[in-house]
Formats: sequence, structure tokens, C-alpha cells
Amino acid sequence: MKTSLTGIKPTATPHLGNYLGAIRPALKLAERFHTFYFIADYHALTTVRDPADMQRYVYDVAATWIAAGLDPDKTVLFRQSAVPEVFELAWVLGCLINTGQLERGHAYKDFLAKNEGHKPNAGVTYYPVLMAADILLYDTDVVPIGKDQKQHLELTRDVAERVNHVFGGGDPILVVPEAIIGDAPLVPGLDGEKMSKSRGNAIPLFAPAKKLRKTIMRIETGSEPLEAPKDPESSTVWQLCRQLTPAVADEMADKLRAGGYGWGHAKQDFFEALDHELGPMRETYQELRADEEQLDLFLASGAERARNRARNTMMRVREATGIRRPLSDLRRTVEIKK
Repeated sequence: MKTSLTGIKPTATPHLGNYLGAIRPALKLAERFHTFYFIADYHALTTVRDPADMQRYVYDVAATWIAAGLDPDKTVLFRQSAVPEVFELAWVLGCLINTGQLERGHAYKDFLAKNEGHKPNAGVTYYPVLMAADILLYDTDVVPIGKDQKQHLELTRDVAERVNHVFGGGDPILVVPEAIIGDAPLVPGLDGEKMSKSRGNAIPLFAPAKKLRKTIMRIETGSEPLEAPKDPESSTVWQLCRQLTPAVADEMADKLRAGGYGWGHAKQDFFEALDHELGPMRETYQELRADEEQLDLFLASGAERARNRARNTMMRVREATGIRRPLSDLRRTVEIKK
């Protein structure tokens, strides 16, 4: 079975946009692939400065994915930082990537566009190299990405092919991954713009039902009177409902076009559909989030499985590049031969 890998950056508590746009589609891959999911805590250091926030976000992400249906016994779930081999591989890759490629990266150019007169930190610049190492370390066959992430995977494929060409002598050292380009839709927030915690327009994923309903009632809509026909496709509440439950959205659209059905009714119907899906997950999430020791055990188990594959990859890379293997690896090899 081929391996699929997905990284999740812990920079905030997951919201509905994360669930509809990333979590729910990604979990379906477990039906077809051997799935690796890592919590990219070192990537988050480019922006997260509070250690308490970092720890909280890591646990929030882990509990969210498990509550949403990730099975830690079948899927390898782990912290990026628990597999130090990723930094070793990132250095090897960095020696084969020129700085011009990094300066053309999305994150680098986005920082310059938003911070005129300032340069990004080295972590932002080096971000694509560490991302390539994340992917290549685990012999990843496929990577689910959005259309806007093609550049990162193209760099990953390019540097993997360079390693194979420069050090492989015709024999592959690293697996060159393929993209699975999803059609993840833009999930609108309360104001109709892309849902984002930083914009203050996000719908919390596992808020209590009462708070969830109150938040949904804040979705911006038109001012048409109750009896007037309404255009569903231009409304945020219908767009969200369509992404969550198409059947409910179809009924909502018919009612809106017919008139006699107000935006308050539409929001209530959306809330009930959303609470129906999230209610059982909410209870599981709260139980998991209250037991950080159990979450640590899940993450540690996943890290052990991830490191086993990472060590095998780095043994190939070290041998190919002429870097002497650490004494611990040599002892392990001797023990296996015995």
C-alpha cells in the first residue's frame, strides 16, 4: 500500500474551515493509503512565540483529528519534533537547493509583500526545505495538496531527483512523491471572506451547542423581508451548508427561492445540521483534551513508528553521501545481524 503524508501546523485551535477544507477530506485518504499525519510544531515556530500556546495548540490539533475520525492504531500520528532525523535530511537537501529557489517561495514573497522594508526570518526562508524533508523522510508516495501548494511539492520532487542523480549513481535513494490535488473549496467565514482565526470570522469547531448557535446567528446575510424570494448562491450560510451537507443545502435553496423563509430560518437549519455532525465529535474531543497524558501516548506511539521509517531513509542517505553512520545505528545493525 502506498504512503500518503499530511502536515498540520499548530498555530491556532482548529475551526470549521479547517474541518471542511482539510480534515474531513484528508481523513478519507486512510481508506486508500498508509497515512502519516504529523503536527508541524517546528514549522509553527516561524510565528508562534509563546511556549504555552505551542503546547496547547499541539494538543488541540491532536484531539481534533482523533475526534474527527483519525484512528491512531491505523494512522501514524506524531509530532514533527519527535523525529530529529528530519533536520539532518533538511541539511542534506539544503546543500542541493540554491537560494534563488527559496526566494521565489510563496511564504518568502508573501512576507515581503506584507512587510515592506523588512526581511523574513531564516525560518520562513528555509521553510520549503524543511517541508521537503518532512515529505521525503518517510518514503512518501503521494501528498494531498491544494492548487496553491504545487510549488512546494515541485521543489520537493526536484531536490529528491537531484539527490538521486548526484549521489545515487542511477539507483534511487529517495522516493519522488506525486501530488494528489484536491478541490478543497474556500470556506467562507462569518463575513463571507475566507474563514480565518486571524480575521475574527471563524466558527469554532467544538464550541458548546449554545455558543455554536450564537456564532452562526452572526453570519452576515441580506436584508430581504421574510416573504421575499432570496438568492441562496450569494449567501454565506447556504455556501457553508452546501459544503457540510448538500442534501440540506438543496432544501434550503428551494425554500429561499420560494419566499416565506427568512435568513434566521436558514441559519437555524444550518446550525441543526452542523450540530448533528459535530455533536458526537465534540464529546470525544472534550474527553481527549482533558487527558493530555493519553494524547502524549498516542503521539509517542506514532513517533516511534515514524522514526523507524526515518532511520531507514537516513541510513540510505548517509551511505550514499559518505557520511559515517552514528554509532547507535552501527550497534543496531550489529544487533540485527546477531
